[in-house]
Amino acid sequence: MTPLVVDGGDRLCVQLLIELRDHVEAAGPGAVIHLIASDPAAPLDLPAWCHLTGHTYLGRVPGAGRATYALRVAAAGPATDSMSPWHLT
Repeated sequence: MTPLVVDGGDRLCVQLLIELRDHVEAAGPGAVIHLIASDPAAPLDLPAWCHLTGHTYLGRVPGAGRATYALRVAAAGPATDSMSPWHLT
């Protein structure tokens, strides 16, 4: 399965997580998402968000030119607020 690539550009993790939440819902369980993120907080925020939501953080993608992080979408997990995806509903 080819990963879905989400280019976060220079957006902050707060904005990235809001966008990522929508991509996770659309991609469905088992999908792998590669998030390109230049925010220096991404290596901390993304694993924490995955832990909160039940998704599997796969780590940094080796060989990617820009900082790229991977996750696998969980079959089910706690729901998060659409505008504050770091808060459970």
